[in-house]
This record gives sequence, structure tokens and C-alpha cells, in this order.
Amino acid sequence: MERDLKISPITLEGKHVRLEPMTAAHEAALVAAADDGEIWRSTVTIVPSRETMRGYIETALRAQSLGMELPFVIVRKSTARVVGTTRFYDINFTDGRAAIGYTWLGTGAQRTPVNTESKLLLLIHAFEQWKLIRIELITDVLNQQSRAAILRLGAKEEGIRRSHMMMPDGRIRDSACFSIISAEWPDVKAALLNKLAGR
Repeated sequence: MERDLKISPITLEGKHVRLEPMTAAHEAALVAAADDGEIWRSTVTIVPSRETMRGYIETALRAQSLGMELPFVIVRKSTARVVGTTRFYDINFTDGRAAIGYTWLGTGAQRTPVNTESKLLLLIHAFEQWKLIRIELITDVLNQQSRAAILRLGAKEEGIRRSHMMMPDGRIRDSACFSIISAEWPDVKAALLNKLAGR
């Protein structure tokens, strides 16, 4: 089956959220989202601050222009406000895989349908438009909230990448690695739809 292999800005819309292509114009809105709960203070995920947000966006857009990433802002439809961001990265059409990450949400959007539906929209695009065979999700081994959220999506934990990356505070991070493969996608999709429907 031929894949729709396009890494270009696209809007993905659900009932609760709209994923809009990230642009430089989103700087102030993303700063406000990161200030909700001061999540930029986190030591287990990288959330840009007011001072670093412009560079964060520029880096994401540069990677998009090189065909390496596809970054989005997450708009909560009930408030029409940007509440965070997420993206595809490490996109490899040759091997049929990509990663979903760089996801963070202001405190007010956490533990709501926002993350679940955002991931569902990305997974539908990955498996049903791009026809990928594997999606990876990677998080700090210390980030128990993120690890639990990834498992709730239906991903399988594969193991730990030791000394995987350097955090801004200088800590050498081990990363927990998860995946969803295309054979699992129908069941994962059904479970996520049921979760969003409150079943």
C-alpha cells in the first residue's frame, strides 16, 4: 500500500483539541501555557521558559524545514487557548517509523482528555495517512506521570536507554522507551476512542 509521505504543516482536529502547525507567532501563547503551573521548572521534562521559548520554536521549525520533525501547538477547543505542544520527530519513512514527543501541557490541561485526544490524532495520522509500522514514545525514566500516561495510551514499554541525554541542569538522563506497532493499532485506537467516550 502506497504511503502518503508528506512532512508538511497540517491541522488535526478532534472534539476536544485542535493540533495546529507551530509558527513563530505562537511564542506568547506557548509562554502563557508554560507559565500555567510554572511547568518550565520541571526537572523531568524539558519545557522552555519565557527566555528560551523563541529558540525552542526556531529549532522546531528548522527541523521541520529539513523534513525531520512536524511540530504542533495544542489548542483546547473549549477555551480556544493554546495549552501546550507536541510533535512528530525522528521521522523515517524508509523504515516506516517515527517518534511522538516534545509533549507538554500547562497544569490546567493535565489529567483531562487533551493529551489522550492529541495522541489519538497523531496516531491516526501516523498509522492511517503515513501508513507507518511503528511509533516510538520516549520519556525520562524519572517522569512517572509521563510513563503512566504513555502506558494508558496502550503503548508497550521496551526498556531503558542508559545515559541517553543531558538535561538542562546537567543531569545525565536515562530514558524509558515505549512503542505502538501497526499490528496493535486497531485495538489501541478502539481503546482510546472508548476512553474519550467515557466507557
